[in-house]
Amino acid sequence: MDCLYVVSLVMRSEGFESYRCDRNMSLGINLVSMSKVLKTMGKDDSLTIRVNDDSDSIIISMESQNQDKFADYELRLMDFGIAHVGIPDTDYSCTINMPSSEFSRICRDMSIIGDSVLVCTTKEGVKFSAKGDLGQGCIRLVQTANVEKEEEAVIIKMKEAVALTFYVEYLSMFCKAAQLSPQVSVNLSKDTPLMCEFKIAEMGHVRFYLAPKSEGDKS
Repeated sequence: MDCLYVVSLVMRSEGFESYRCDRNMSLGINLVSMSKVLKTMGKDDSLTIRVNDDSDSIIISMESQNQDKFADYELRLMDFGIAHVGIPDTDYSCTINMPSSEFSRICRDMSIIGDSVLVCTTKEGVKFSAKGDLGQGCIRLVQTANVEKEEEAVIIKMKEAVALTFYVEYLSMFCKAAQLSPQVSVNLSKDTPLMCEFKIAEMGHVRFYLAPKSEGDKS
């Protein structure tokens, strides 16, 4: 991967009330504009997204639950001029399944101390450490599989110990997806981008990939 981070969103066709795709298509969408449009929706509104063959725009339609209000928006498609970003399959050395809320809290707390966080995994657990002008701090988690609620468990699967440093700013941004799933899967391997996965019910997942800091990066 040439860039610092990559986001991959998968939404399976069976998760939609209605889905039709006659052929494979690549669409360039301005996410800032699309986000503004989607924020006009009511929480119970239905949403339809469609694009016609050879069209230079995407159509977003909304319908109220009582079918007394309809809205249509048309957004121009963009040509980013870049090739598809390939994400190789990776057999990670360590996988940490933990509550999304706890991961968000750790990233928030570490960001108070420094700009980056060191993630170390051992047989005893996982440690998040940060150092900055204020001083230094660390948070340790141990496996807690024997809990009443599955979503509150911390499960660590490790083939070998890993110690990698990441920009906490980007990890904090990834945590905005925590509301999608009660659990997050944090996957690590030496000299490999970290992968955070949030499940979207039975529909799919969103994955965030973040390259570790190199020795030449400033703290």
